[in-house]
Amino acid sequence: MTTGFTDLRLEGVTRRFAGHDALTGLTMTIRRGEFIALLGPSGCGKSTALNCLAGLLPLTDGSIWQDETRLDTVPPEKRGFGMVFQSYALFPHLSVRRNIAFGLQMRRLPRAEIRRRTDEAIRLVRLEEHAAKLPGQLSGGQQQRVAIARAVVLEPALVLMDEPLSNLDAKLRLEMRTEIRRLHQSLGLTTVYVTHDQEEALSLADRLVVLRAGRVQQIGTPEELHTTPANRHVADFMGFRNLLPMRVAELAGDKAVVEGDGMRLHGTAVGALRPGDPVVAAARPESLRLDAAGGVPATVEVVEYQGREAAVEVVTAQGVRLHARAGQRPAVGEPVTVGVDPADLLVFPADEDEP
Repeated sequence: MTTGFTDLRLEGVTRRFAGHDALTGLTMTIRRGEFIALLGPSGCGKSTALNCLAGLLPLTDGSIWQDETRLDTVPPEKRGFGMVFQSYALFPHLSVRRNIAFGLQMRRLPRAEIRRRTDEAIRLVRLEEHAAKLPGQLSGGQQQRVAIARAVVLEPALVLMDEPLSNLDAKLRLEMRTEIRRLHQSLGLTTVYVTHDQEEALSLADRLVVLRAGRVQQIGTPEELHTTPANRHVADFMGFRNLLPMRVAELAGDKAVVEGDGMRLHGTAVGALRPGDPVVAAARPESLRLDAAGGVPATVEVVEYQGREAAVEVVTAQGVRLHARAGQRPAVGEPVTVGVDPADLLVFPADEDEP
């Protein structure tokens, strides 16, 4: 397969296991040069989607197209894709250089070409001093760099990454996130990246695909999903920790007043609502104010130091737990009044149990 494609189209991609739909009707277009993150909890279908793209799983229904070429009937080794696994999957008995060169050797490229491309890949992932070492002599982050170099050295049409940073510690994850984005941009790669970490997805991707129970919940830019989640499931996954079951008391356009558990809050309706409907009111911790005039009375129960601000958990008289952030650390047991701006409280229909 050639690398010079314009777009990659997934049309109704479905994968069924023993009568269970692991992935249902995934339809989207990936443009050349894009960084796409497939995001969702365990079992949502994101790795299934990646394996369907790679050709490691046949489709139950639907099709995959690279420009005008149908790909889902092409064997995986002929699709021209690179793959980076969670487990690195390096050959333990081969040096860094030989691991990276392995795919080129299998393609029987000229020796000088193999050496040139391998040298360039080693330089790109900054492993010049480790080229002769075995994988067992490297740190986890260095091994992941080898795995990435082995994928990109093939100059693939598409790079597929399946939770490549999940085995690394927090510091290495941050460093490798930067490296992956740098390589994506400098090499002009097209990348599809699977993760369950919303912060990772937001920092890396041009567009995110949020999945739940095998179905797409929303596709959009990081900004779109961060500020305007399509439903409560997306909101939950995008950091709206305060998810409050309530009912609509008043409604005027998209302005909603909701009530429940001794609280009466003003928010912004998302979706079709009517007075009396059960809803879920969602707000981020950073949107809650702990000194709001006329707010909900509560008591500080947990305070966690997080550098410039504190993560605070408060409890209302009815036992509702709310998560907030505060620039000044309150004392445990301190009484507060909790408020939220109506623009920052999103009100979703509560009957969204179907994926």
